[in-house]
Amino acid sequence: MKLEGKVAFITGSARGQGRAHAVRLATDGADIIAVDLADKLPACAPYPSATREDLDETVKLVEATGRRIVASAADTRDLDALRAAVGKGVAEFGRLDVIVANAGISAPAAWNEITPEAFRDVMDINVTGTWNTVMAGAQAIIDGDRGGSIILIGSAAGVKLQPFMIHYTASKHAVTGMARAFAAELGKYSIRVNSVHPGPVVTEMGSEDMVAAIAKAAESYGNQTLMNMLTPFLPSWVAQPEDIAAAVAWLASDESKLVTAQEISVDQGSSRY
Repeated sequence: MKLEGKVAFITGSARGQGRAHAVRLATDGADIIAVDLADKLPACAPYPSATREDLDETVKLVEATGRRIVASAADTRDLDALRAAVGKGVAEFGRLDVIVANAGISAPAAWNEITPEAFRDVMDINVTGTWNTVMAGAQAIIDGDRGGSIILIGSAAGVKLQPFMIHYTASKHAVTGMARAFAAELGKYSIRVNSVHPGPVVTEMGSEDMVAAIAKAAESYGNQTLMNMLTPFLPSWVAQPEDIAAAVAWLASDESKLVTAQEISVDQGSSRY
C-alpha cells in the first residue's frame, strides 16, 4: 500500500492505459479522481471512442480494490471542466497528491495527408489538454503542502519519432519538454514532474484498426522501411497497459522521491534503435 492515504487525479480513465493507472494506483492505496471524455473522438482518430459505460466500468474496478473514486465526463481541452472535476474530488477526499495526464489521441497519416483540422485536434488534446490537466490540479497539491508527483504520459514518439504521425510526434515531444519545465518551477513545492514514454500498448489506440491506418499511410507514402523505426530490443513488440501502470505507480510513490524532470521509457528499447 505504497500510496495509502493519497489521492490521484487521472485523465483518460475510461479504458486502456488510463483505466490501468486508476486500478493500479487504487490497488496501491490511492483514492481516484477519474476524468474521461467518454464521448465521440475527433474524426482523425481511427479507433472507437470510449463511452460512459467504459468509465462506469473503471469505477467498478477501482471500488473492487476497496478504494474510493469520483468520476466525471469532461474534455481535457476544457480547463474549467477539469477544474470542476478536481474540485469535486478534493471536496470528497480532502487532498490531492498525484496527477497522471494520460488522455491523448493518435491519428496516422502521411505528412501530406494531414489536414489542418487533424493537426489542430491532436495538438489541442495532447498538448493543451495535458497542460490543462496540470493546471487544474497543481494548486491543490501545493495547497496540501505535502509535495506530490505529476506524471505526463508521452510516447516513444516523444523520445524518437513515429513515422506517419508528424502531429502526434510533435505533440509528444512537447509533452517531454513540458514535464521538464514544470519540474523546474514546481520543484520548490517538493512536487516532482516526470514523463513516461510507452511504445506500442495493447489498447484501442493500438488496435488492428490503428495498425491498418499506419500501414495505409506507409503505403501511401511508398516507403515501408520507415515501419521499422521503432524496433524493440526485447522479444515482445507490445506492452500491456498494466506494464505502463507499474512505472506510473513507482513514480507516484515515495520510492522515486528524488526522481524529477526525467523521461522514463517503457518501450522495450525501441526508442534507442
